[in-house]
Amino acid sequence: MTTRRGLRLRVRITLLATGLAAAVSVMLLWLGWLLAGDVVGSVPTLPGDTPVVVNGRQIDASELAKIMQDDVRDRILLFGGIAFAAVVAAAALLSWTLTGRILRPLREVTMTARRLSAESLSSRIAYDGPRDELAELADTFDAMLARLQAAFESQRRFVANASHELRTPLSVIRTELDVTLADPDADVAELRRMAGVVRAATLRSGQLVDALLLLARTDGMGLGVREPVDLASTVATAWHGVRAEAEPRGITPTFHAAPAPAIGDPALLERVAGNLLENAVRHNVDGGWIDVRTSATPEWATLRVSSSGPHIDATRIGELFEPFRRGGVDRTAQSGTGLGLSIVRAVVIAHHGQVSAYPVPEGGLSVEVHLPAKL
Repeated sequence: MTTRRGLRLRVRITLLATGLAAAVSVMLLWLGWLLAGDVVGSVPTLPGDTPVVVNGRQIDASELAKIMQDDVRDRILLFGGIAFAAVVAAAALLSWTLTGRILRPLREVTMTARRLSAESLSSRIAYDGPRDELAELADTFDAMLARLQAAFESQRRFVANASHELRTPLSVIRTELDVTLADPDADVAELRRMAGVVRAATLRSGQLVDALLLLARTDGMGLGVREPVDLASTVATAWHGVRAEAEPRGITPTFHAAPAPAIGDPALLERVAGNLLENAVRHNVDGGWIDVRTSATPEWATLRVSSSGPHIDATRIGELFEPFRRGGVDRTAQSGTGLGLSIVRAVVIAHHGQVSAYPVPEGGLSVEVHLPAKL
């Protein structure tokens, strides 16, 4: 379905300005015509027997006032008409020129928008004219393009990394099946070994898919549930699922769990605590330590999880919240899905909270989450 387009904005503004100038000019011409007639009409009347010569023609003196009035009005109409045409033409030309200059940033915005695609988001208006409302519009459009470009690039990286992560367990499964099926003498033990490898790869794929779904659920979306949640309780519940992984490695936990009431989705906040504790265990060193603290103020509930581990460059802290980053190493690490802190950040943002991280000087990482304590 096609949409009818009206007159362009530049034409409409020009017509409006020209019409206003014409209306004002006509009003002034009419007032001048009336005023001149009244002024000339007030000339004293001469006796009727006094001969008067006007423009080489002798007339009766009693008709002098009327003749002068008509002559003045005719001259006003003649010269006023010329001036009227000149004013209207100048108003049209001036409004057309100024409107074109004023609307130039809008044309640049339109042309830039028409050039845009997922592959050309690097285009910018870069308006360098007067710092007025149109400059603000152009700058806002450039800022929006920058955010879109960053979002598209992040999405590309995410899809590429997710494809790589999903392809790895699938490749393991296919390799194990091909090797086992190619061996005609494979016994029960070999088949059980193959089944164990396939099961582990399948579990890894399932964990990754679950993490991707959770990240998609929380990233940039609102919350469906908002109710009081004590962060200290979520930490206790989450530790039950992580303790079995920490004890064989001799990792010592320390809890300072003061009441920390927050408002949010209990399941998602428990996932935040679980992810932080899982990261603290999996990226720790054997015989290391974990320190968990919860606290509260009238406005915020705070959860901080610190742990020992390898040294992390402070300049790379921001990368840890990107998908498929594990403790500052590449995404080919064997433990976890690489989405833990990405999910933490997405959930915290969905709760209108704040999350930050900083390296521990002796080695390791500390992550601090602040969540609103009130609606």
